[in-house]
Order: sequence, then structure tokens, then C-alpha cells
Amino acid sequence: QVQLVESGGGSAQAGGSLTLSCTASPSSSSELSLAWFRQTPGAEREGVAAIYGGSGATFYHHSVRGRFSISRDYAKNTAFLQMNSLKPEDSGLYYCAIDKRFGDWDTARAYMYWGQGTQVTVSS
Repeated sequence: QVQLVESGGGSAQAGGSLTLSCTASPSSSSELSLAWFRQTPGAEREGVAAIYGGSGATFYHHSVRGRFSISRDYAKNTAFLQMNSLKPEDSGLYYCAIDKRFGDWDTARAYMYWGQGTQVTVSS
């Protein structure tokens, strides 16, 4: 069983920055692939970024590439999503997910464990 705790959401102006954190336990979970998803009312969860366990390969949704950066501090079992040049369309409930069992990096149902979500609101 893996537990995920997200933090760092909040409000920002367009063009601003926010950093989301996701701390996982137990420590062995740092070997697992991890992703950030976001969801808006009435829409399905959308993959924002992912980092694979082992290789450390990273993946991004085309709308955030060049603005967002996913990283991991393995010593602290924490992953980060640095979000720069924020746009109103980046608003949503952001979830951290871990332990991808199949499919592509942005296949939500492929991830075994999820955090509770943290709200990001970007105003124009």
C-alpha cells in the first residue's frame, strides 16, 4: 500500500508560478513511476506530466511542455511539479498518482495509488 500526500496548490495570476509536491510512503515507492493528473468539472482526468521509475524518463502533455517540469527528490520520497507561465486553462484539481501497471504514461486507470488532490486556480 502506498500513500501519497500532495501540497502546494493555491491561486496564482496568469504568468505566475506554483510548485506542487507529492510525498510518498513507504520509501520503496520512489522506484515506481509517478504522474500528475488534473481534472476540471465534467472532464476526465488528464495526464499533465510523468516521471518513470528506474529510467527517470519524463513525459509532458503538449499544452504544458516547456512551462512545467516534473522532478523527484529520492532522498525525501517527494516528487515535484514546477509550474511556470501559468495560464487560466491550467486551473483544476491536480492529483499525484503512482505505480503504473500498464499503458501509456497518461493512462489514468493504469495507476494504482492516488493522492487526495490539490486545487490550482489561475486567474487572468
